[in-house]
Amino acid sequence: QVQLVESGGGLVQPGGSLRLSCAASERTFRGVAMGWFRQGPGKEREFVAAIHWGMGDTEFRDSVKGRFAISRDNSKNTVYLQMNNLKPEDAAVYYCATTRQRTSALSKRLYDGWGQGTQVTVSS
Repeated sequence: QVQLVESGGGLVQPGGSLRLSCAASERTFRGVAMGWFRQGPGKEREFVAAIHWGMGDTEFRDSVKGRFAISRDNSKNTVYLQMNNLKPEDAAVYYCATTRQRTSALSKRLYDGWGQGTQVTVSS
């Protein structure tokens, strides 16, 4: 069973920054890529960003490009989501997830291992 543990959420003012972390309990649990998703109140879950463990390829949703960065530490089986210049519309529960699929765009793959989520609140 995939075990992913997210951390780093919290309350931040607009324009502020947060860094989320997602650690896989074992290397075998991390899949071939890890993604971040979010779900705001009354909204559907949406793709935010993802990174390939091996090649380091990344993909972002348009609304976060230039503000968010994703990185990985293979030795720690951990992926980070650095979020800068946060906006109220970024507020959501953020989830990390793993995919074992090796084809198609990172945003289009099936993610089948999920963390418990971490709350990000952006408010003055």
